Amino acid sequence: MQSLNSLSRYAPYALGLLRIFAALSFISHGTQKLFGFPVPPSWGMPAAMTLPWIAGVLEVVGGTLVLVGFLTRPAAFVLSGMMAVAYWMAHGPKSFYPLLNGGEPAMLFCFIFLYIAAAGPGAFAIESRKG
Repeated sequence: MQSLNSLSRYAPYALGLLRIFAALSFISHGTQKLFGFPVPPSWGMPAAMTLPWIAGVLEVVGGTLVLVGFLTRPAAFVLSGMMAVAYWMAHGPKSFYPLLNGGEPAMLFCFIFLYIAAAGPGAFAIESRKG
């Protein structure tokens, strides 16, 4: 067990990598809604100022803040709440089971961002730089 405990010294780096890769994936949902990149949404591009468009803006702006590690905790907290709302508005009514309602990504993003809001940005963050 001693060898596994020694892995804890890598925890800030693992948290930083989780933050970066979750944010990159999250941003792609926003660029899809706002710019049709890498592919337009199957349900069509949202009109400006609609709920899906606002979600896209939050995904790009908030995701970028989390990605670079600037204002990480408040941005991650807002994104966690957004994903909880998205789950219950878009997925929960379809079925109780996340596997059946397509809500697994929303649930994972919700709890990953909640963890980042609580734990902080980890390594590789702008706000963690000294000097």
